[in-house]
Amino acid sequence: MNDVGVILPALNAARFLPQLIAEIRLLHPDFRVLVVDDGSADGTAQVARDAGAEVAVHPENRGKGAALQTGFAWAREHGWEWAFTMDADGQHLPREMAPFLAAAQARGLDVVVGTRMDRTADMPWLRKATNVFTSRVVSRLAGVRIPDSQNGYRLFRVSALEGLRVTTSRYDFESEVLVRLARRGARIDSVPTTTVYGEERSAIHPLRDTVRFFRLVRRLSRTREQERP
Repeated sequence: MNDVGVILPALNAARFLPQLIAEIRLLHPDFRVLVVDDGSADGTAQVARDAGAEVAVHPENRGKGAALQTGFAWAREHGWEWAFTMDADGQHLPREMAPFLAAAQARGLDVVVGTRMDRTADMPWLRKATNVFTSRVVSRLAGVRIPDSQNGYRLFRVSALEGLRVTTSRYDFESEVLVRLARRGARIDSVPTTTVYGEERSAIHPLRDTVRFFRLVRRLSRTREQERP
């Protein structure tokens, strides 16, 4: 595949980026790497540049969804055909990129979503329960099985994102984009990924982001029929 890039939405991720970017560039030297610094206060943007990545900067924190939208717009403007999204804190392994690309090519997919749900022995029980529940809801709204809808490790056909309208800009964006793409007829499937937990600290606010998710579900439920192709 040609013109493949990686979007890393980053908030105060300076300590993780050098190793992550180095691994991506070692394994896939032809891939573009874009770090979207979403209002960091730890020099994330400069660290990313020093590591060889391209950088887009939000002067103030706007949310992971907004960072991904900036990345998707960058991918379209720079002629990428495929865009990976990965967390910037090392939870996603660059060595697992190849199965995403193979699945997309072999199955004619527009979106490939990583799934950790086949390997949950080390996953905290609350996170597992939350992932199971939200994935069932998102799958029902999308009309396609997505076993790990909260997994940010994904591969998108950039042309499938053209003209996509979303209403969210935080963590709920990752659910919304899957539902709206599925309703437009995008072909979505999953590949297994490894569960990695280290020194990272989640930026998810349990109460606030749960409320946002249920608000999104309500909106998507009301517009189900209008969005069907």
